Amino acid sequence: MSEMRKEAAKALLETQAVFFRPEEPFTWASGIKSPVYTDNRLVLTAPRARQVIEEGLIALIRETYPEAEALFGTATAGIPHAAIAGYAMDLPMGYVRSGAKDHGRANRIEGRVGPGQKVVVVEDLISTGGSCIEAAKALQEAGADVLGVICIFSYNLSKSRAAFEEAGLEYHSLTDFDCVAQTAAEMKYISEEDIAQLMEFRNNL
Repeated sequence: MSEMRKEAAKALLETQAVFFRPEEPFTWASGIKSPVYTDNRLVLTAPRARQVIEEGLIALIRETYPEAEALFGTATAGIPHAAIAGYAMDLPMGYVRSGAKDHGRANRIEGRVGPGQKVVVVEDLISTGGSCIEAAKALQEAGADVLGVICIFSYNLSKSRAAFEEAGLEYHSLTDFDCVAQTAAEMKYISEEDIAQLMEFRNNL
């Protein structure tokens, strides 16, 4: 477990952006019943955690996609992180809506995309991967060269890995389900016994 991944996990846990409720599972937008729910929007309201997360995202982008020419966030949760990272890296930034506007220019992509422009999609978390894959496809259809997806947190579901592989895309997460679960046990948020239950949930999806 790299130091950066663990520091990001600690920041999410200390901000209470990760909730554990095995006895009363949360329902995701996809309909999946999960003992874990992650709300990375809370990071924006916690300056210390926000600094850890944004510095981590910037380092991850520079490490994995040094050739990036623009960052595009997913609406809505990826937008602030793309904006903060784009500002720090002196890169153009835009975002992709879940659907085209029904007024004005009917844009789905906000921000200028140049033909062949090397872009990175910035997402807050990846569960099944559907929404950010759709955002990446929209950018590709607009002529961009999508290098990949960067996110704060990934559940590392086999379903999402298969979806990205099918789409011909790759993704990298600042931290992930395994790291957060292990760190939560170390910080006494959950017990070691809880980890087995969490892993069973994750491995069955």
